[in-house]
Amino acid sequence: MSQNLTNSGRMILLLGGARAGKSSYAMRLAQDGERASGDEVCFIATAQGLDEDMTKRIARHRAERPTNWRTIEEPCQIDEALRQASEARIVIVDCLTLFVSNWLMRHEDEHDCEQFVRRITRNFLALARNRQQTIICVSNEVGLGVVPDTDLGRVFRDLLGRVNQEFAAAADECYSLLRVCLCN
Repeated sequence: MSQNLTNSGRMILLLGGARAGKSSYAMRLAQDGERASGDEVCFIATAQGLDEDMTKRIARHRAERPTNWRTIEEPCQIDEALRQASEARIVIVDCLTLFVSNWLMRHEDEHDCEQFVRRITRNFLALARNRQQTIICVSNEVGLGVVPDTDLGRVFRDLLGRVNQEFAAAADECYSLLRVCLCN
């Protein structure tokens, strides 16, 4: 995997299962780039603290991030968050999975929801193509397991799969992570 993040205008997509180490690896890449070049890092977080477990996870993730990194907490409008991150040379978007989930929770009409998600995805990718930034996107691979037994589960799997395909097609580098072991 390319370790030089100082190249201008590129996108990296990290895909994998839950707890595979995608977020940790994205942070490691950004920290390596920051150390090598002094580039500013911005973290776009899509998680929402809608229950006690998620609130604790968000607090833990905040504590793990370097204090000098800018954080934009935006659960749905990742295109607008990327616009706000224009000063950073390295941007992490963590994660596309929750971005899709957040939209599905907001809209009962699956067709409307898909239209919103696809529009925001297109806007984000168009903006990313014109940026001189390294953008590291994290997402879950949800299409390798069993077929969900609920309509909403199947809609989520299919919509996230389409979003992942669009990001993968636009990415300069795309990696499927099975497990990341970070060693010092």
